[in-house]
Amino acid sequence: MPTTAAPAAAAVVAPTPAVPVDPTATLIAEADRLFSLGETELSLGHLEQARVAFDKAVDVLLDAPQGARVDPRLRAHFDRLVDRIAAHETLALQKGDGFTEKPSEPAAIDQLLEVATFAPTAPAGRAVEQTVQFDLAQTSHDIPIPLNDRVLHYVELFQGRLREFLAGGLQRGGKYLPMVQSVFRAEGVPLDLAYVPLIESAFKPTALSRASARGMWQFMRGTAGDFGLKQDWYIDERADPEKATRAAARYFKQLYGMFSDWHLAMASYNGGPGRVQRAMKAARVEDFWELTANDRYLPRETREYVPMILAAVIIAKNPTQYGFEPTPIEGLAYDKVQVGNAVDLRRVAEWTGASIDEIQALNPELRRWTTPLRFANYEVKVPAGTGPILSTKLAAAGPSELSALKFHTVRRRESLASIARTLGVSRSDLAEANGISQRASVRAGQKLLIPRAPSAPLLASAPRTAPPTRQAESVVASRATATSYDDDVRVTTHRVKRGETLYGIANAYDVSVADLRTWNRMKDTRLDVGDRLTIRVARSRSAQ
Repeated sequence: MPTTAAPAAAAVVAPTPAVPVDPTATLIAEADRLFSLGETELSLGHLEQARVAFDKAVDVLLDAPQGARVDPRLRAHFDRLVDRIAAHETLALQKGDGFTEKPSEPAAIDQLLEVATFAPTAPAGRAVEQTVQFDLAQTSHDIPIPLNDRVLHYVELFQGRLREFLAGGLQRGGKYLPMVQSVFRAEGVPLDLAYVPLIESAFKPTALSRASARGMWQFMRGTAGDFGLKQDWYIDERADPEKATRAAARYFKQLYGMFSDWHLAMASYNGGPGRVQRAMKAARVEDFWELTANDRYLPRETREYVPMILAAVIIAKNPTQYGFEPTPIEGLAYDKVQVGNAVDLRRVAEWTGASIDEIQALNPELRRWTTPLRFANYEVKVPAGTGPILSTKLAAAGPSELSALKFHTVRRRESLASIARTLGVSRSDLAEANGISQRASVRAGQKLLIPRAPSAPLLASAPRTAPPTRQAESVVASRATATSYDDDVRVTTHRVKRGETLYGIANAYDVSVADLRTWNRMKDTRLDVGDRLTIRVARSRSAQ
């Protein structure tokens, strides 16, 4: 009788031992996560949210069961964390004091003229000529476009060596063209001229040429002023796409009225009407192409300017014909909100949920990180749909929440020069920021804006030296228990000023954040302007 084998005993799997949780490592990881979050918010210009995240990162360690300074790993990480936050504050002070002028971009016209100089005009290929000839027969234009070698040369150049440049300008211009065409249509200016910024600036509102022409339409200061574009220490409306476009339309109309010829009007836009009129008188001709047949009468820049624009117009109106991807036309969408006083753009970014880069891109005419100080009902642009949010925030905010502008009250016998010297600022900046002449007299009691200061609550007064090394644990403990009766300790009171943080104050007095919280029975690190903090400082260090 066969025997049945006994079933094998089921293998017993030993339970995996639980990995012990390291509470210190957990706290450090959470503090690092919050610190990284703060860095992300800071990169977006969200200063208040960055400050909150940094505060929470420190609080995680301060709220450890035995404090942040008992466990050696926590103590070391806490000190590193505070020093990194202090470093961010110092860099923010250097980078974003609210008064540093925003950088400009090189103007396209300078680059194009360099290329044109080293790419002399040559007959274009037969294929290019046939393509353009067919295109001109099929596409309507509202300015005359001759089929000559000079225009064809630039069509060929834009398809080859300058292809990437033109493609970028076409892509960038897609968001501005609906506005430009609308303005030109209303002003009765040919719509083909809407593509002039392709050559002037590649549609970059912040473009600045070597000759100091600025903006999408590359206005010089004098001409801009003639057409109502405001320029001062705070704003330069040459960089505002809409305002500059209206000025450009009026200028083109004026030039056409002088010459009754769009080619000569375009040349005058570049070289100035006086120069073109003198050249015409000297050459005794009234046709642009005859006038520029040689180099005797007009400079190279003006001679090349018109054929460059005409070539750009040809391609821009029918890009696929010349091997370019069609550019989607999506006009800029934004809300405008009136502000009655200076507002920090980073505060605007935070309140609207946008990044500081978005706000600056929508407001390229603002030269600083703030709206103008004395500009009744200035309109700041914000992403579409966020205007009501900003209006609500502005209505509820106190003056100190909008900006951290610093003022100096003039005392007797002070002058603009002495104030600038005393406060370490440029006399010209001081005068321009206040809208007065450098030679202007100031009177006692007058308030002057001082163009240097952090412009957000996050930016605490940065330490002038590297953050001090924390003292030994025994020294910290003795500080925390010191009283006003100790011979070696002086009790002082610090009144919190706008922009200060607990970390900045601790560094300034060479004490720890933990001590400040202990002495003042603080549940968190939040400070309000006007708060009074009790600080215990060793007399020997106080004397130093």
